[in-house]
Formats: sequence, C-alpha cells, structure tokens
Amino acid sequence: MASSSAPDSMTTGSSSIAITVERNPPESRLKELGIKSWPKLIIERWGCPPGKFPVKFDAEETCYFVKGKVKACVKGSPEFVEFGAGDLVIFPKGLSCTWEVTVAVDKYYKFDSST
Repeated sequence: MASSSAPDSMTTGSSSIAITVERNPPESRLKELGIKSWPKLIIERWGCPPGKFPVKFDAEETCYFVKGKVKACVKGSPEFVEFGAGDLVIFPKGLSCTWEVTVAVDKYYKFDSST
C-alpha cells in the first residue's frame, strides 16, 4: 500500500468481518483507485442528518470520506471504529453496524458485489 501509515482495522469477536480504515492516504493512492470517477453521496441530501442509524452491507463498499465524522459500532460487539474526512474505508460484505454520524458525510463510494 502506498500509505505512510498502516491501516487501522477492527475485527469483531471470532468473526473475520472487519472495517478497514486507511488514514489520510496520499493523493497517488486516490488516483490509483480512481476515486474521483466513483459516485458521490452526500448523506445530508440523502436524508440522513447527524444521528444514529443501522447499516447492512450486502456488498463490499470502499469509500473515501471528503467530509464528515462517523463512529461505527459493529452489531454484537462492544467495540467501535471512528472515521471521517480524509479516510479511505472498506466495509466488508455481510457487515451489520450502527453508524453514529456526528458531522454530515460527503463521500465517494464503490461497491464490489463479487466479494
């Protein structure tokens, strides 16, 4: 990986399902992934203002957060992971969690249903 720091991740209990967070990846990494060609979602316009809501990932999602701040609590685990503006995050297929959005999110995203 072309990052100056190792990704953070959270694994829940005996499950191998983990949220992976790459903090502030370099511009070269974002270009390599083609982030700016991905669809863009602004949660505030989507109807999810800051607050708590459940999320289930039916496909792997990779996203790059332009704005916002989120704390994700994985279902069945007391642990959580925080991410937001400047973070590249991968949510694995099958993950169920609750998002606590403290600052409205603006993100680029890509789904991979083959994983």
